[in-house]
Amino acid sequence: MSDGKGGTMDINEVFRAGGRAVEFLDQINKASIVMLDETGLLTHALAVKIAQGVAQVIDDEKKTPPTRSADYLDYEPRLLAAAGPDASRLHTGRSRQDIASAIARMNMRDGLLKEIDALLTGREKLLALAARHTETIIPAYTHGVQAQPTTLAHYLLAFATALARQTERLQQAYQRINQNPLGAAALATSSFKLDRARTGVLLGFDGVADNAYDANHLAPIDYFLDVANALAIVAVQLGMFAQDLHAQYAEPVPWFMLATGSLTGVSSIMPQKRNPAALEQLRAQSSILLGEMQGIYLLAHNNRTGMFDYRLYDPVPYARAMAVLQLFAQIIDGLVVNKERALAEVNADYSTTTEIADALLQRADVPFRIGHHFASKLTDYGRSQGLTLHEIPYAEAMRIYTDENKTPLPLDEKAYREIISAEYMVYGRRGSGGPQLDEVARMLADERAKAGADRKWLGDTSARLAQAGARLDQAFYKLVGG
Repeated sequence: MSDGKGGTMDINEVFRAGGRAVEFLDQINKASIVMLDETGLLTHALAVKIAQGVAQVIDDEKKTPPTRSADYLDYEPRLLAAAGPDASRLHTGRSRQDIASAIARMNMRDGLLKEIDALLTGREKLLALAARHTETIIPAYTHGVQAQPTTLAHYLLAFATALARQTERLQQAYQRINQNPLGAAALATSSFKLDRARTGVLLGFDGVADNAYDANHLAPIDYFLDVANALAIVAVQLGMFAQDLHAQYAEPVPWFMLATGSLTGVSSIMPQKRNPAALEQLRAQSSILLGEMQGIYLLAHNNRTGMFDYRLYDPVPYARAMAVLQLFAQIIDGLVVNKERALAEVNADYSTTTEIADALLQRADVPFRIGHHFASKLTDYGRSQGLTLHEIPYAEAMRIYTDENKTPLPLDEKAYREIISAEYMVYGRRGSGGPQLDEVARMLADERAKAGADRKWLGDTSARLAQAGARLDQAFYKLVGG
């Protein structure tokens, strides 16, 4: 294998990579020897001797830098040196194939729990910020142009809801990943009647990967693509969030920006300039993460079953995803919202004219398209005169409507002024999921409940793994003691 520098890469470098691979190999070996003893596939005396050798290898690993290989062919000589030739019986009914598959699954579930925790933290921060801004009216945009006013809470809840879906996807991926492949051997099991369920329980798996061929050669593809898919969607959504915030920095007085400090940088030549460095990094790192997730699809593409390419010990490394999610949480903490400036930006444009057409239909039975045409004409007039919507005299609005429809505007000035206000438009919504206060309160409660349930799932799942680890150590070290 080329190292890109004209030399050859040590294959052990591949096996040394991969999160906690060596630690997980140790756990697999502990579970295997316990199972072999319990099933009688080894004599108890021999099982004790091998267990003591495994324990010695683990102790030796703690005395040296963590550069050991997780390849079983590299591990076994160390075990033989500690416990003698019969220690090779630890490998009864096993293959490097199912060992590698188990290590990959254990690495993946370890990373998933960290990613889910980080996603939850970001969601919880979004919800806390949203709760403080249920009455902060902001402009919302379509096609990059101000479209309608909404509230900051409504906007933030949209991202909290989206990230909740990605949390759900990762949880679903966890359930598919956390199935025991040990005992599948290379692809068709072995002539030894191993207790696959027992090793699964000892290692904290929720079940057994049933079909032995699938366990090693097909499932590893779809479960890491499950994770890559969810993280790719997260990357896209956080990139959108960063872009939304970054757009405000083009304004002389942004209504949405980062606090001065570690999240921003001062220009090296322009003393007045505050660069949103954290937003730029969130966008850039999200794009890199997205690219890396696409690379995982390419790694699995056009391969035969049984090839090494897609069976890495750590097929979807979580370091970049964690960095992106942690940066996102820091940005949420560092957001500064200028409520008055946000409302002023809404009032400076024409985004409330949508309500004119609706109100004419609701209050005077004017067909929607007639009201829409009037609101559009009103906008054209105001902009041509350099006026905001609120600065157009009522008399001019009446004239424009009368000229177009040969009948007076069926709204008096008080009603007209009421319906073009941002407050009327935002808080007068009636559809479910809108920015009106009661709907925002409902959605906040729903998203908090989801986050709470997800936090409980994370705690329960982590506790089950910890308990399995404790039971494994108890069984293993009891065996070590004879």
